[in-house]
Amino acid sequence: MTDLTLLPAELAELSVAQLAALSPQQKILLAQQLEQAGDWLKQVKARFDAALEQTYGDRIRAARNDGGKDFGVVHVADGDLRLTVDVSKRVTWDQAQLATIAKRIDAAGESVEEFIDVSYSISESRFQNWPSTLRSQFEATRTVKPGKPTYRLTQAGEG
Repeated sequence: MTDLTLLPAELAELSVAQLAALSPQQKILLAQQLEQAGDWLKQVKARFDAALEQTYGDRIRAARNDGGKDFGVVHVADGDLRLTVDVSKRVTWDQAQLATIAKRIDAAGESVEEFIDVSYSISESRFQNWPSTLRSQFEATRTVKPGKPTYRLTQAGEG
């Protein structure tokens, strides 16, 4: 099995042991095919979402308007089809303005934490460039957790 062109149904049927038993060349080929398939799926999903917006956009906006909802879930019906559209709310805060307001709250003798969630962080690159004497003062406050591993397969000699 050198030409590893598998259909999604065939691929889904392979066990972990069968995938592990693939030759290095087959693993490289499969990784490339999975990457291409993922890119293809993202492109098709984006076009399909655009088609749904083109078809139902006016009804979706009307449902949001009728429900007084800029965010959250609305439903649109089209015969037997029920389209559920969920728009999440992403809130960002201007950090410089919040810092200014926090100083005013503190100057007025109020507890900043009563009004604002205060979070401190240090960029990892900044922390790593500090002198060891400074770093040692902060190390007890720092927790490092592993992220999800990613795998990239290439032919030996390739970048």
